[in-house]
Amino acid sequence: MWFRRDLRVRDLPALAEAATGQILPCFIFDDRLISGGRFVSPARVSFMVDCLRELRASLRDLGADLLVRRGLPEQILPELARDTDANRVDWTADVSPWALGRDRRVEQSLGHDGVDCHRHPGSYIVDEPGVIRSGQGTPYTVFSPFAKAWRTVERRPVEPVPDRLDLAGQLDPGLIPTLEDLGLKAPQDEVPFRPGERAGREAAHAFLEEGLASYADRRNSPAGGSSMLSPYIRWGCLSPLELEYEVGLESGDGPRVFRSELAWREFYAAVLAEFPEVTEREFQPRYRGTLGWQHDDELLESWKQGQTGYPLIDAGMRQLLGQHWMHNRVRMVVASFLTKDLHLDWRLGEGWFMEQLIDGDIASNNGGWQWVASVGTD
Repeated sequence: MWFRRDLRVRDLPALAEAATGQILPCFIFDDRLISGGRFVSPARVSFMVDCLRELRASLRDLGADLLVRRGLPEQILPELARDTDANRVDWTADVSPWALGRDRRVEQSLGHDGVDCHRHPGSYIVDEPGVIRSGQGTPYTVFSPFAKAWRTVERRPVEPVPDRLDLAGQLDPGLIPTLEDLGLKAPQDEVPFRPGERAGREAAHAFLEEGLASYADRRNSPAGGSSMLSPYIRWGCLSPLELEYEVGLESGDGPRVFRSELAWREFYAAVLAEFPEVTEREFQPRYRGTLGWQHDDELLESWKQGQTGYPLIDAGMRQLLGQHWMHNRVRMVVASFLTKDLHLDWRLGEGWFMEQLIDGDIASNNGGWQWVASVGTD
């Protein structure tokens, strides 16, 4: 069982399938992502590492462990399979171009040894966001009709926590590295999120009890109203499907609007799956290379540091620096300011957000930035 961004034991189809036999749970630190990727983020890696510590404890409670390795998955997974005589590897599917390329390399290397590979749902409510099509068989590029179709897709059942895991082999589990071990400088700030599945479930319960009913009225207030669940959803500490089921038990505008926000996440994942070129350029071809962006490093740095002189902009950007999170409505405001007022390229803001946010998700972040810059979908 290869964990990636699905750091939980509840409602995880890959784990449920792997738990039917002997299991070897593992996580691989890949330097191509951790310290050498396009969007290096010490804060996000720090949160992930702490989530891994709780995942290891949960797996040990179930009778297994979490093997931790560092290197290339396409090399390490075949080695682990040979060491334990494994005949299959299970993992949760992803949609980014980089993840898909990595998975193909892993499948090829495992296939040489006759090891089967199985990708499972679990990151999204609909098994594969890219499977939702219009009546003409084309992918949706506007949110409203996508959401209408998305709501009608039959959901899979929620998977329970395995009663017990039968650990395969006696391999050294390895140590979970520190940020310094990974070549990153630990952030000095305290993020307002406790890491891990338990904290995510407690936060979800609190939101469902105290914040959901008023969500439609308060969600756009920078001083509150957010569910603040995005880091847990991004790292798979919470199952978005289980969360949707819980929301669906309630009635009113709050649950309806919150479910719509979950649909936005699925929409941007579908866009990325169908149009991977958006990671580099504008969704709309008419805006590729045709916009006269300003180049001003001083303005960009003032925006990054929250020193523009515009109080709401600066408050949001300082929150990003101090908490590595920002209210979604404020994200839209500061993004609009960067692109529409400072006339700076949206990709500069996209990159800064990905460097800072512990919930930084390439699909949602890219989709949001392109939407605000008016170069994306819709």
